[in-house]
Amino acid sequence: MYDRASIDEVLDAALICHLAFADGGQPLAVPTLCARVVDIVYVHGSAASRALRILRAGAPVCLTVTLVDGLVLARSVFEHSINYRSVMILGSMHGVDDRDDKLAALKAFTEKLVPGRWAEARQPNSQELVATSILALPITEASAKIRSGPPEDADAPDGALRVWAGVLPLHTGWASPIPDPKLRSGIPLPASVQQLIAPEDTSRT
Repeated sequence: MYDRASIDEVLDAALICHLAFADGGQPLAVPTLCARVVDIVYVHGSAASRALRILRAGAPVCLTVTLVDGLVLARSVFEHSINYRSVMILGSMHGVDDRDDKLAALKAFTEKLVPGRWAEARQPNSQELVATSILALPITEASAKIRSGPPEDADAPDGALRVWAGVLPLHTGWASPIPDPKLRSGIPLPASVQQLIAPEDTSRT
């Protein structure tokens, strides 16, 4: 599927991507945070990262994300499946070196994780920017693969079996925040975290 809206939706919902590439003759798949801004997917890490140095040099890369939405339990083991959404992007990455561009990318990472957090926490200083490598992958060759819906054996002979069939949805969510043991007293739970964990319940401060 090459529907761009579906591709963007999956990318925006995923926190982690995998970067697959070859280091010499050794295939590697590295998990990392990702954030999409319009037509670019950004990843970041230590400037000393060997993987990021290889990708910055232009090595071909395959970026993938996968979201599991539920288990599909059919009447036969053969027909069992999962409902999922995934995206694959092929291309080459380039480094982001301009200071303002790096800050914009880091803000995108932060706001994707916890909307509103960028304004609450200290922002990166010059030394931290130098220590951080940010790579950009244009969304020029991408596809989405999506499976949804019930089992597909209801109209087959197995449909007559007395075996329960259906979908077991998978939902993820945030649990109650655990303060840093050394957090100074009197510091309340920030608005960004309250909104993320329970928009309808802000009593957990």
